[in-house]
Amino acid sequence: MIRAGLILLLVGLLVLAGCAPGNDRWDPYVTPGNQAGFWAGVWHGLIVVITFIVSLFTDDVGLYEVNNTGWPYNLGFLLGLMFSIGGGIRQCRSKRRASKPDWDRIGRDIEEKVRAGFRECLGEAEEEKKKEWEEIGRKVEEKIRKVLKEWVEEE
Repeated sequence: MIRAGLILLLVGLLVLAGCAPGNDRWDPYVTPGNQAGFWAGVWHGLIVVITFIVSLFTDDVGLYEVNNTGWPYNLGFLLGLMFSIGGGIRQCRSKRRASKPDWDRIGRDIEEKVRAGFRECLGEAEEEKKKEWEEIGRKVEEKIRKVLKEWVEEE
């Protein structure tokens, strides 16, 4: 099983190396007038990691095709590079640092939550105080009635 995977990997590397920058397909002496264009640039950008590893062991494979059409190849290479390495995508997806307005918003949100908690806590205390005052008012009313009743009965 491991042998089959290793053989498949080597075959894949050879196939990719055949499409890599620096091969005879783009050599101006072997095939004059044939230059790497946009789609070749995309492909070379996509396989840049593999071609880098292969280029460490051989001089026949490069990272970038020198015989190219100019800006279309460069654009394709950069797009392929972004897809393979994830330069543009990872940058957009990573968490950005919070700026001063973000910290201000976070501070206001926390302050509002704390205030809401205090309001809730104090609201419960106010209800208890209302009950206490109602009890006191009832007792005072009973005392006044008792005193008035005693006063009326005195005559």
